[in-house]
This record gives sequence, C-alpha cells and structure tokens, in this order.
Amino acid sequence: MTVSRLRDIPGIGVDVVGDAADAVADPDFLRLENLDTDLKPPAVAVAATRAAIDDDAANSYLPFQGRRSLRAAAAAHVSRIAGRQYDPDTECVSVAGGLNGILNTLLATVEPGQEVVLVDPIYAGLANRVRLAGGMPCFVPAKPTSEGWTVDPEHLASAVGPNTAAVLMMGPAMPSGLVLNAAHWSALSDACERHHVWLVYDAAMERIRFDGRRPSHPAAHDGLAGRTITVGSASKELRLIGWRVGWVVGPSAILTDIKLVGLTNVVCQVGLAQGAVAAALDAPDADADVTAATQQWQRRCDTVLHQLSDYPVIRPHGGWSLLVDTRPLGLTPAALAGLLFERAKVAVTAMDGWGPSGARYLRIVFANEPVDRLTTLADRFRQAIG
Repeated sequence: MTVSRLRDIPGIGVDVVGDAADAVADPDFLRLENLDTDLKPPAVAVAATRAAIDDDAANSYLPFQGRRSLRAAAAAHVSRIAGRQYDPDTECVSVAGGLNGILNTLLATVEPGQEVVLVDPIYAGLANRVRLAGGMPCFVPAKPTSEGWTVDPEHLASAVGPNTAAVLMMGPAMPSGLVLNAAHWSALSDACERHHVWLVYDAAMERIRFDGRRPSHPAAHDGLAGRTITVGSASKELRLIGWRVGWVVGPSAILTDIKLVGLTNVVCQVGLAQGAVAAALDAPDADADVTAATQQWQRRCDTVLHQLSDYPVIRPHGGWSLLVDTRPLGLTPAALAGLLFERAKVAVTAMDGWGPSGARYLRIVFANEPVDRLTTLADRFRQAIG
C-alpha cells in the first residue's frame, strides 16, 4: 500500500508524454511538453565545466554547503536584485537545483498539517513538495483576462491565517506566466507579519519577463526582508538544466535549519558544475545574456499566441510556457493532448492534478522550439481538432 505521504501526490504527466515522444523518435514532432530549451548556456559556464573535469577538488562531496565561489556569487546575485546584502557564509547555501531547495526549505519551515499558500494555476511539482513535506496547499485562484493572468493582492493576503506556515510564490509563475509586483508584496507583508509566516520566493524565472522591467523581489520591502527565503536556480535563466545547481538565500537563523535538512537530504551539489554556475552569475554580461535569451523566448511566445489566436489561449507575462483553456473547446486537457499527439505530432502536457484549475488547462512550452517550427502550430491544431 502507498505510504500516506504519497496518497495525495499525483504525477505531473510531463514524464509520460516526454517518454512517449522519445519512443516515437520522430524529428517532425513538436516538443512542447517539457521545460527544456534549445538555447545554449553561457559560454563561460561551458568552459568552466570542461576545466572542472581535470580539477580534483571538483570531484568531491566537500564543501557540503557548496563551494565558496558559488555561494559568494549567488549571495551577490540575490543581493543585487533584492537590494539587501546577504552574507555568503551564513545566509546562503547551495542546493542540487531549485526544487531541491524548495523541498529543503519547506521541510525546515512547515510543520505537518500547516498550510502553505500558493497561486493557482501553479506547477504541480511545487504543490506536491508542499504535500511531501506534510503541508496542506491553500490555493488562491488567479484570474485569466484578455491581457494575461492577474491575482488580487488583498485576496492573496487574506489566505494567510493562523495555520499558515509559509507563502510560496513564484514570478513569473510556472506554468501561467503570472507576474507579481509591489502591490502583492505590500499586502503579503502585513499578513505574514501578523501570523509569523515565511515567504518562500521561487526566483527561478524572475528575470524572464516580457515587459522589460526589473524583477520585483519581496525582500526589497522592509516588512518582508526578514521573512523572505529566496530559492534560485541555474536551470532556467542560465539554461544550465543538466548542471543541477541552485541556491537558498535568507536570514541566517532559518538558513541553519535549511542547511541541516540539506545534509540529511541530497547532501551536496554537482561538484563539476558549481564553478560553472558561479562564473555565469559573476560574468560582466550576465544580465545582457539573460535579456538576449528572454527576447528569443518572447518571440517564440508571440508566435504561439499568433498561431493559436482562434483558440482560448491566455497570454503569459514571462517564463517559458502558456496555457490553453480546453473547456470552451468541449475537451478535457488530456483528450486534447491525446489528439495533438496522435493526429498532429505535437507533444504537450495536460495539467490534471496540477491544482484546482488543472482539469481545464493544457500547458504549451515554447522555450524548446525555434520560431520556424512553431509557425506550423495552427495547422497542427486544425489537424487535431478542426
């Protein structure tokens, strides 16, 4: 019998669709199911990885909290964006990818049975980690509009109560592309202070915004500075998916507990990758590199929106993916995904089990296919459903 901690944790579906598309091995398939990208990582990171192969120190468990150069780079990176100085020795720990950092943080902040506030739609992997840590997801619905997703700041703050352990926010959020701003942080500041709640900020995509604005970081607000735990990752902005390196930055007292969880969980990060990520974060052109990649992803997003203009698609404000509302089409997300796969050679993910709204949305990832291939999407949808 399944142990109790897994009973309410569904799969995410991406692995099933990805395995099926891999098995077909047809280059004509559009791979829109998984959060991959074909854009190359920063050259400085690739060079540093090659050099690390011959570095005996990189083939080691030590230091368990991450190499000093990586922690210094990550702490400086978060400090620049948040406008707050973080100490790499006491307020930063490296982790094996962003989601490892999320789980470690939840295990260090959430008592079994406590609530964690999330915005819906949200990535199933975040909600499932709340459950794995013994927490109870409390979903606040975002509203789809003609201009994209919105969530009312006061409605968001009202979900925080005496049984709330943490608020887990991401911006831009996966898979919707919802972007949060100062109004949301201001509303959450009072609520988190009143109920002694942590704000866990998933910063994996914070610079991948389509409005050209700087990231809006919760720790920039005085009321949240001492309550914000930032979890970052090299996977999305830096396109270093296979390197499996991330970081957690926050107040030293809670970082002590998060470090302890890390020692008990994954233990350490990929040794060969840490110097590469540090080099990419420290590079003089780091922001320009992310901006250039974001411009390419935005062109791909715009192409998909144009191709599917006759269908109920919600515009994202950033990130790598967007959602199609299948309910007006008279189909479930799983049914539409099946038709696209079988009739049109398109691999996409149904969001069943991805929170309350998952039964109506299909996720399309636009980060892994060039514009010229995405221009076939309208024809493929017509082949699938007419």
